[in-house]
Amino acid sequence: MNKRKLITKFEVTGSALAIAYALLIASNTGNEILGFSLLLLSAGLFAAWAIIDKRWAFLALQFFYAASAVIGLIRWG
Repeated sequence: MNKRKLITKFEVTGSALAIAYALLIASNTGNEILGFSLLLLSAGLFAAWAIIDKRWAFLALQFFYAASAVIGLIRWG
């Protein structure tokens, strides 16, 4: 698989997971564990994209999102 297709897969999947995370947390329906798990997966996909595309500031942001997800999982778990 070429670099551009891989980046697109990471971008689209990461975005969809981030949207689902935001909706689950905002809905306040007791799905926080699932939501924060999706945030962690999304951050991982975005981090992979950032590494492939050499977007270092974006990679740093993903560390913050991953840390937020871990805090959420611990707090709500």
